Amino acid sequence: MKDAIGSVENTGLPKEGRRRERVILDERGMIDMPFMILTILLVGIGVIMMFSASYASAYIREGSSTFYFARQGGFALAGIGVMLLVSRFNYLNWYRFAMPVLGVTVFFMLLVPIMGVEEGGAKRWLDLGFISFQPSEIAKLAIIMGFARMICESKDKIKTFKGLLPYAGVLGVIILLLVFQRHLSAMVIITAVATAMIFMGGAKLRWFGLIFAVAAVFAFVYLNFMGYAADRVIAWRDPWSDPQDTGFQIIQSLYAIGSGGLMGQGLGRSRQKYLYLPEEHNDYIFPVVCEELGFVGAMLIILLFMMLILRGFWIAIHAKDRFGALLAGGITTLLALQVFLNIGVVTNFLPATGISLPFFSYGGTALLLQLAEMGIVLSVSRQCDNNLLA
Repeated sequence: MKDAIGSVENTGLPKEGRRRERVILDERGMIDMPFMILTILLVGIGVIMMFSASYASAYIREGSSTFYFARQGGFALAGIGVMLLVSRFNYLNWYRFAMPVLGVTVFFMLLVPIMGVEEGGAKRWLDLGFISFQPSEIAKLAIIMGFARMICESKDKIKTFKGLLPYAGVLGVIILLLVFQRHLSAMVIITAVATAMIFMGGAKLRWFGLIFAVAAVFAFVYLNFMGYAADRVIAWRDPWSDPQDTGFQIIQSLYAIGSGGLMGQGLGRSRQKYLYLPEEHNDYIFPVVCEELGFVGAMLIILLFMMLILRGFWIAIHAKDRFGALLAGGITTLLALQVFLNIGVVTNFLPATGISLPFFSYGGTALLLQLAEMGIVLSVSRQCDNNLLA
């Protein structure tokens, strides 16, 4: 056990498993089929809808209507392979890699202001030549892994104010780096995921009042001193106050959603995707889904996401050790947050934050990472009792 994850007493493993030997994944353990099927189904629907939403803009911008579809489809196939491969990897080994992954992520985020690629007026991407990615996307998973290990090592210390300080320090460093990237959506998600991890770790409820107070003060300062963030709030409150600029995107999004009606215009028949709705194949793909598939189709997709999220929490509840429960619970929370925030933004329920819809929005490296995260949850499911998975 020590070879695989260090001191077993610090991992929350069941008492009967506390022996000093390498933990080897039980090859007879079956992955959770409902979770895997729901994931693949959502990826398949997502690629189809991404093609439908993107072929007009792809033809205009890239000269080929299948440009985005071909790339996303390739990443989807590769991502499913990565998911299945990661599911075979004993998740307990992530205990060893958790802090190195967190450290490497912080290093990459430090490089962004120096050698990052600027898009949309902000530096968030790193281009290594053979691949480009946002370190903030990796930071979401790194926070889950790092906090899961810290919680297992600290045991009940997280219930004290002093025990919370290391978590606050790690989160503070990452949030500070994101401020320089002007990455509001990543700040919101990472803070929410970190708070959820602390809650699952057993922190006392009274400390969450302090966490929310600090977050509220930070949000006030950020919105008043960062003009672009304040503009988003104004556009959210009244998009028609500036319909040709800050309110343009959300107005076009609402047009798309409203014109879908009950049953939709039909697959491929969206009008807003013809260069009216910005980011129609990325952050704002869900309005195109609503326009083409209607209220019924959109609700079916939301239902699939809900089933996947509930199954993820089910796996977390039935994990055999605390580290596995925290990993599965944290990743599922991340998925739930991204789905909720994206749909909340495109329906103008929430201010715009630039959050993509998992499995649907265009982005190869993001899709690969999302499917790798699903692979970790499937790896945890292998160690659940086989009779529970039947």
